[in-house]
Amino acid sequence: MEPLLVNIFIFVLACFVGFEVISKVPTTLHTPLMSGANAISGITLIGALIVAGSGGEAIGTWIGLAAIIFATINVVGGFMVTDRMLEMFKKKDGDN
Repeated sequence: MEPLLVNIFIFVLACFVGFEVISKVPTTLHTPLMSGANAISGITLIGALIVAGSGGEAIGTWIGLAAIIFATINVVGGFMVTDRMLEMFKKKDGDN
């Protein structure tokens, strides 16, 4: 029971620190920062694949599958936001 309590404490602390850090980011930097962070979350996807395919307990496989789904959504969303941001900087046909 003790390792579960420690893990819950670490999770709550990470949520608090993450919220505090993100809330201090200026609005103009929020979208580029988050799109880059979403793209980097491909590392989470690799970890989730390892957990889901480890052949351990069934609950680990299901949690790994959920992590794969959420990480994939995050990665794809990060690339979509980044692509949309880059489109703003492209010249239009009539521009010099």
